[in-house]
Amino acid sequence: MPSSAIAATATTEMCSGVLAAASAGLPEPVSAAAVRSLLNVVGTSIGAARTPAVEALLKTAAGQRITGPIRVPGRVETVDEYWGAIIAGTAAHLDDFDDTHLATVIHPGASVLATLLALAPQGRPGTDYLTAFALGCEVQLRIGNAISPNHYDRGWHITGTCGVFGAAVSSGLLLGLDAPALAAALSLAATMTVGHREGFGSMTKPLHPGKAAANGLLAARLAAAGVTGEDDPLGSGGVLTVFADAIDDGQLNHGWSQDWELERNAFKPYPCGIVAHPAIDAAVAAAAEVGDAADVTSVEITCHPLVPELMGRRQPEDGLQARFSAYHAAAVGLVDGQVGLPQFGDERAVAPEIVRLRDLITLVATPDCPRDAATLRVTRAGREPVVTVVEHARGSLARPLTDEELWDKVDRLVAPVLGAGACATIEAAVRALPTSADLNELLSSITPHDGSAL
Repeated sequence: MPSSAIAATATTEMCSGVLAAASAGLPEPVSAAAVRSLLNVVGTSIGAARTPAVEALLKTAAGQRITGPIRVPGRVETVDEYWGAIIAGTAAHLDDFDDTHLATVIHPGASVLATLLALAPQGRPGTDYLTAFALGCEVQLRIGNAISPNHYDRGWHITGTCGVFGAAVSSGLLLGLDAPALAAALSLAATMTVGHREGFGSMTKPLHPGKAAANGLLAARLAAAGVTGEDDPLGSGGVLTVFADAIDDGQLNHGWSQDWELERNAFKPYPCGIVAHPAIDAAVAAAAEVGDAADVTSVEITCHPLVPELMGRRQPEDGLQARFSAYHAAAVGLVDGQVGLPQFGDERAVAPEIVRLRDLITLVATPDCPRDAATLRVTRAGREPVVTVVEHARGSLARPLTDEELWDKVDRLVAPVLGAGACATIEAAVRALPTSADLNELLSSITPHDGSAL
């Protein structure tokens, strides 16, 4: 393992900070935030266990005769660590129901969870896995802050491009890399970034954090074996200058004893692009008063400009595309009075009453409308308009999901796959990590024991 001294750079400063933070242990508020983020993303990974995308990945791995001890969440099949990272990372983000850091729109949990599961055979204490998860998320978010918003505006999918660095850090910590080797892992990860926004609405998008996890793990393995790369991938002239026109390098290393971005991680109440959540809140709230959607003649939604930019697909053709349609999200909210996974299924995406209502919706992008706000105005023939104002969407920093709401969300995700009571077992295993001897209790809790996931 490389151990020779190297010059101080933005990258080596980050690596030293990461290792010092890992050695010091997580501050209590950060540990609590890590537990919530981990519970949420374990739930989303299991919720997608039986989807066509996961089936296709498992079929591909089987076709390559991939074998190994790594468990796939919600499945009885096992694979090697590389494929385990790809599958878990993809599953965790597949339904667009995972965590979201609102300032950067990064979904940090998926790629890092995948590396934890892939490196479970390392047999480290549970607290090491929770620490690696927290720091893997934190590195992503700090890099994301440094390159936002220009990086995303240029068409990159920031969850994939930043996820590989978080995966390299979490893997490096679990593999016991020292500071020079961790810097080498980040350098190697910088050559394996992935993700463009044109993949939104397809299976490509969730594959980004899956590949980020596998690539970050590979980068850490290569660094452990002595492979090196450029000296300062996070510094002047490094990959971040390719990612964005301007870099705020003060975001990278501003201390590790307090002010963690992970504490500002949020959790989605709806399985779709988060910028549409205020409109969904408004639609669901208005549904009862609106009554029969056949009477609706027009719908106007005042929203942040990111809504039509990211979710401007008016007539999606399947459930994956529907996740990037604010028109669909509002329409199903008004018709069904609720929005969950069934509302983003293929059948609902092409339902005639939903197709009709989507055509009646106008998105009014207003620069001074906050990201977590929206106003919905529904007009009906011969009746008074229904107007609903949402100042802060559910799941935003102003209205975060409570522990009970988060538990209910995870329960609804895992119960259909693992059965009633599975959520309580998973939550207990996640909360026990700071004192667990290893990751085995969590691994057992995410695995079917009756063959039902086959």
